Amino acid sequence: MHEVRDTKRLRVIRADKARYAAFAIKTLHPLYHKKSIALKFSNTLELLVAVILSAQCTDERVNKTTPALFARCKTAKEYATISQKELETLVHSTGFYRNKSKNIIGAGKVLVRDFGGKVPSTMEELLTIPGVARKTANVMLSFAFDKDEGIIVDTHIKRVAWRLGLTDTTAPEKVERDLMAILPKKHWRTVGNEFIWHGRALCKARKPLCPDCPLRKTCPASRSP
Repeated sequence: MHEVRDTKRLRVIRADKARYAAFAIKTLHPLYHKKSIALKFSNTLELLVAVILSAQCTDERVNKTTPALFARCKTAKEYATISQKELETLVHSTGFYRNKSKNIIGAGKVLVRDFGGKVPSTMEELLTIPGVARKTANVMLSFAFDKDEGIIVDTHIKRVAWRLGLTDTTAPEKVERDLMAILPKKHWRTVGNEFIWHGRALCKARKPLCPDCPLRKTCPASRSP
């Protein structure tokens, strides 16, 4: 009996979250619907490298770093064969440059060995590439291949989803599962993109600009009356 009541309660909570998530997306859409990924790239390989570099680094900094890198390496083979020392010099300003360089070289080798030098277009294949976890794979699928197999979860989405009460965790894979459970697939890319921009623009980590937020009257974490 208790299990039945708990299941019904979970369904009610999930339905409430689904309605509020849909409301949040509709409310934020006018602010961010014209915005897309901030990383600059001209092909799928450049996007893959840029996303690997963006870990714990701002997109602005990555965009300042990649022009010289993309001029040096134009193919997966060139990433596979560049020396780690040279690559570290090129990506030093993005932070964690040793590990990122190792991953990028490893990615180049896997692309050459397993995929004919091309970036694969499925989640399963993308996850075999060094430096690629679900966040990076979801970025690639959404913005390079126009596919929605999951929801991008970065630090901004974790924060916004948690503050809005759409998840009770900040673990990326759990946040993704929570959002996927309450949102229809057609909204997966939208929530990923628009929550990122909202986190950058208003729902900031240290000092959220609640008075300027269109969700201030309904957000459970709002600091505005």
